[in-house]
Parts: sequence; C-alpha cells; structure tokens
Amino acid sequence: MSESLTGTRPLLGALAKHDGSRFAPWVLIVTALSASSVLVYPWIFPDAADRAALAAAVGSNPALGLIFGPAYDLSTVDGFNSWRSLALGGFLTALGAIFLVTRATRAQEDSGQAELLASGVMGRSSRLMAASLLALGASLMLGLVVGLVTVLFGGGWEDSMLLGFTFAGTGWMFTGIASVTAQIGGDSRSANSMAVGTLGVLFLARGFLYSVEAPEWTTWVNPLGWMQETRPASGNHWWPLALAVGFSVVALAVGFYLQAQRDFGQGAIAPKPGPGRGRYTTTWRLALRQNRGPIVTWSIAFVALGFVFGFFVTSIYDLLGSDLAVQQAIAGGAVTPEGLVGAFMATILSMVGIVAAVPGVQTVVRIRTEEVNDRVEPIMATATPRWRYYASNVIVALGAPTIFVLIAGTLVAVLASSADIGVELGDGVLQAVATVPAVWTVVAFSVAVIGARPQIPVAAWIGVLLSFAITLLGPTFNLPDWALAISSFWHVPKVTLPDPEWIGLVWISLVTIVFLAVGFAGFGKRDLATTPSTPLRGPARLLAGAGE
Repeated sequence: MSESLTGTRPLLGALAKHDGSRFAPWVLIVTALSASSVLVYPWIFPDAADRAALAAAVGSNPALGLIFGPAYDLSTVDGFNSWRSLALGGFLTALGAIFLVTRATRAQEDSGQAELLASGVMGRSSRLMAASLLALGASLMLGLVVGLVTVLFGGGWEDSMLLGFTFAGTGWMFTGIASVTAQIGGDSRSANSMAVGTLGVLFLARGFLYSVEAPEWTTWVNPLGWMQETRPASGNHWWPLALAVGFSVVALAVGFYLQAQRDFGQGAIAPKPGPGRGRYTTTWRLALRQNRGPIVTWSIAFVALGFVFGFFVTSIYDLLGSDLAVQQAIAGGAVTPEGLVGAFMATILSMVGIVAAVPGVQTVVRIRTEEVNDRVEPIMATATPRWRYYASNVIVALGAPTIFVLIAGTLVAVLASSADIGVELGDGVLQAVATVPAVWTVVAFSVAVIGARPQIPVAAWIGVLLSFAITLLGPTFNLPDWALAISSFWHVPKVTLPDPEWIGLVWISLVTIVFLAVGFAGFGKRDLATTPSTPLRGPARLLAGAGE
C-alpha cells in the first residue's frame, strides 16, 4: 500500500497550490451566509413580536422547510443562524468538495495530465489520496473559518463552532462519495453528475421528510439527516459528527478499492462510442448530443419535483392556516383564499424555475469547458460561424429549462386542480408558462458572462444565487421592493388574481435580450481559450523533478 501512495506529499502540495484556490469561493459564500445571519437578525427582528411572527411563518411554510430544514429555535441569534445556514451551508460545502475531488482525479485523466504523472515516480493511489486529503483539509478549514468569523460577528462560541464543524462533516462525507463516483463514472462530467445527483436526492429527501413530519427513524437513513441532528444552538449535539467521520472512512475505503480495480482512464460505467462519421453535421445536433444525458436526467428529476410541490399545494389550507402574519410573510399579504392559493402556487413554481435555471447555466458553462479543452477551435476552423455555434448551445440552454418548468408545472397544476382548492388546470399551467421568462433571464445572464467575460466561470452562477436568496428569503425578511425586483422571479405575475400585472414580463424579457446581445457580441469578438503546450503547469510540473 505504501508503494501505491508514493509521491502523495509533493502532489498534495502542488494540488493545494494550483487547485486549492478553487475552494475559496465556497469558503467565502458559506462564511457570508452564516455571518450575515448573525448580523441581520437583531436588525430585522428586533423584538419578541417580530420573532414570533417569523417563527409562525417559517413553521407554516413547507417551501422553506424543504430547503432549510426544521426551525428549532428562532428566538435567538444563534438559533436563527442555525436554521438559515445549517442545511444550505452543508450543501454548498459538499458541492465544493465534490468538484475538488473530481477535478484532481478523473478530470486529470481526461486531460492527459494524470498519464504524465503516472509515467514518473508516482504511486497508483497517490492522486486519489492527494485529492481526498485536499478536500478533507479544505472542508475542515471552511468549518474553522465559518465558526471563528461567526463568533467574531457576535455568534455564540459553541453554537458557531458546532455549526462550522457540521459543514466540515458534510464536506467530508461527500469527499468520500466523490471518491467513489470518480471510479464509477466514465469521465469527469459523469462522475460529477453522479455525486451531485446523490447530493441533490439526499438534500431534497431530507427536506421533504421534515416538511411532511415523517417518522423520526427516517432521519437516520439519510446522512444529511445526521448533520441536521447536531442542532447548533438548540441542543448542541456533537456526537453525530462521529457518524460523518465513520461514513467518510468507509466511503473512501470503497473509493480506493474501486480505484485499484479499474483500468486507467476508464470507469465502471464505460461511455458509449461516438456516432459514425457524418451523423452530426450541424452544431445544433452536436449541442443536443452533448447535453442529451443531462436533459434526460433532469427531466426525471422534475417529474419528482412536480409531485413533491404538487403535494404542498394540495395541502395549502392545512399548511398555511389562518394566521394573518403567516399569510403576509408567505403570500405577500394576500388574505382571500384565492389570493393565498395563487400566491403560494406562484412561489412554488418560482422555486421550480430557479432549480430549472441550474441545468441551463450548466449548459452555458459547458461551452467554456469545451473551449478550454480545445474542442471549439476545430469547429471554428470549418465554415461554421461563431454565432451559429453559440446559438445552438444557447437554444438548448434556454429550451431545456422551459421543458423542465412545464413538466413540473403541469404536474403541480394537475394535482392542485384535483384537490378542490379553487385552482383550475389552465390557471396552473399558465402560471408555469409565466415563470419561464424569469428563468430565461437567469440563463441569459450566464450567456453574457461566458460570451463576454468568461475568465471567471463561477460568475455565471450569480443569477441563480441571487434569485434563490431574494425569492425565498426576501419576503420573509421584509426587503423593500427595489431589492426584491433584482430577482427576475419577483416580476412573474400571479395569474389567478383578477388583474395580474403582465408588464413585469415585458421588462425582464427586455433584460434577457440585452444579456443575450452582450453574450453573442462578446463571443463573436473575443479570442478563444486554448490550452497552452508550454510551459508545464500545475501538478504536471512534478514530472520533471520526478524523472530526474
């Protein structure tokens, strides 16, 4: 075993130097999530009445429970921070760990860099060990930074540190999961998709089971449920972290076993051979071929989302009750039964739209990935104009989320119309259609970023993050209209109202056109990214020293 780990130390140092910085945005985002909770709570909820109204609104809104989990104690700063940050912060930490492991393992094999390393003095398991240690260390560092910064901004010492270590525990578990999927997937993209898909399923399952008040035993069949049970500021249970450590050790052991069994550059699920010559003769067909797998996978996911959110809508009267404060927080002040149902459905479908924007942005970001890997330049060397290549991918990026929203929206409408709550099938479908332009605006922002300023691809996700934060938390935090209007979903009309305001869709459509114009103009004028042949960079530089 020691021989298979030869070279781990220098490789870990190189990875930390060149790939460690990629984890920094996740540290900043999660730290900001926790620190901002401590800062804004006393300002937005200064007295007991405000905090009681918040607790009532959160407790009666299943959409919030689906994302943030149960609210054990919203009467204190640390209790509020725990509710707002625990589940979402763990989710973001896990994403960062997954991407770090996959990039340092399968992505190196896909690019050929791993083969250079393997030809030197480098053990078979050293890359996976270095990647795992880097992700484990980065997750632990994130937990420490979050805990210390939160304490600095006014959080309780034990509460804040337990919260931070819970984030780290989640990152550790998904370091193990990513080490397994890196051996199963046929390439880095499929490995990433499998790990992120596992995270998404577990995250939604955890939120759904809490929202429907499922039996307590269901908590313990989901690793993310273990992390919820640490309960910072409302019990401070440290022992579930031991479960996270044990899970991580087992998952990593499985990952190393699978890594020792598979062939280099291959996974347990081998990719199918490409099409015969001349089959994909247009950029449109190429874009569909590249995104066919994700489109099928996301379609299945949105069928599930349609049933989950449809259940919430059919139970609206039981969930919302008759508390006026709850109605104002959840439904924007609507107090009539029709207004409550319409506003709640609009909120639910806005959440569907935000999730649907994710695969749209992924498709746009993939353009940059193809570009960096030198697969776009050969296409441009033919008679294919740049705008046609970009347009083919952008159409897929806009069209796929449209299909996803309509799939989930139609299921929600069918379930709502059959539950005798005053919703017609046509109104539900129309609400889903009205949500689509807001999704287009978010995706179009990523088109502008990748087309004009692609040097920082993570910036393409700003629209998704802002939409999520403002749409879900803005009304609860009583943000002013100008702040809520930053999210395109705020402009979506509630079609069940007697006089819906359709003008908002006109404005966000104009913004979408501007973003698309910026993206196409930028992509048509800028230089394409190319992978430099010299000098060697990153971990590949180890080869020179190892071979001498």
